[in-house]
Amino acid sequence: MATTTASVRIPAPPDRVWQLIGGFDSLPDWLPYIRKSELGEGGRTRSLTNEQGGRITERLEAFDDKARTYSYSILEAPFPVTGYLSTITVREDPERGFSLVEWSGTFTPDRIGDDEAIALFRAIYGDGLEALRRTLAP
Repeated sequence: MATTTASVRIPAPPDRVWQLIGGFDSLPDWLPYIRKSELGEGGRTRSLTNEQGGRITERLEAFDDKARTYSYSILEAPFPVTGYLSTITVREDPERGFSLVEWSGTFTPDRIGDDEAIALFRAIYGDGLEALRRTLAP
C-alpha cells in the first residue's frame, strides 16, 4: 500500500473554503480538470467527467461537516491503482483568516511501482490544491 499527501495554505477562512469544496458534487467548481459531476445513489456516489471525456466513479465513505472533512473511494477510473481511499480536510490555520487544506490518499499500485503511483497522485493533489488556492485568493 502506498500513501501521499499534499497541502496548501489559503488566504480565506475555513468556513468559506469548506463552503466551496465540502459538497461531494462540487469538484467542477474548483478543480479545472473535472468538467462535470453527477450524483447518484442519493448523493453517495459521484460520476465525474474529466477534460478528456474520461469517466471516474467515486463513493462517499465518510463525511463530517463540523470537522470539515470527507473521505471517498474510487469505484471505477483509468488510474493504475486499486484500493484507493482519499480524504480532503480543511483546518484553521494558526494565522486568523487563513486555512490549511490537506488532500491525502492511500492505494495499491497496479502494474506500476509505488514511486510512480505516488508521483501521479501527488501531482493530482498538488495541482488541484493550487487551483483551489487560485480560486479563493483575493
